[in-house]
Amino acid sequence: MTTAPPLETNTTVETLETTISNTGCGTEQLCAAEPSSCDPSSPGSCFFLAAKQQSGQNFEFGLAGESDGYLAASLSPDGTLGGNDTTYICANNNGAVKFIGALLNNGKLTEKELNVNSVKGKVDGKTIQCTFAATVPDAVARTTGFSLAISTGPYDSNTGNLGAPSTQLKSPVVDLGNPSATVTNEIAANTTASPNTTASGYSFTLKQPMTQTLLISAGVLGLAML
Repeated sequence: MTTAPPLETNTTVETLETTISNTGCGTEQLCAAEPSSCDPSSPGSCFFLAAKQQSGQNFEFGLAGESDGYLAASLSPDGTLGGNDTTYICANNNGAVKFIGALLNNGKLTEKELNVNSVKGKVDGKTIQCTFAATVPDAVARTTGFSLAISTGPYDSNTGNLGAPSTQLKSPVVDLGNPSATVTNEIAANTTASPNTTASGYSFTLKQPMTQTLLISAGVLGLAML
């Protein structure tokens, strides 16, 4: 892998003149989306994250989705979200994008200066879109393998406070430098099975032995009275 110096930090946000799309996903850039068919250039509620390797640990990112507060992308090297994971946040600051670097730890975001520059963004109603270049942290054995997450949460433009994130997408560990890597949403997979089916199944198995017990008790009492 080609080594490259970390990017110099400059989080000044310029206006994003274009619209982020899923063009090039699988060939030029790695994409994560919920639902998987999400095209952020089309109207509708969906969440999208794209990563394109520039050199070494330096990547170009595109982040899009709907939120009243902020939209965030987190990178977890171990696949467990929330262990001081590098997080890139694009917040709706009174109709304009504000970029915030942070660490996600145990469900809380703490602001931290990250190696990020070339930030562009725009807000259209609840839709937030932003692009930026970032030097991702060193993963295991200096690879670019990370679990990706997209989260939303409230943002107070008066105080700058970031509310607790709500995760919309979390992937297994994938190679950011491999555009053709398959990215699945573990959260969506966990919610496909209906919990009601399981609950009703248990309900049935519990009622049956209870009914048998009552019938047997009634028979014993009837014999005793004879």
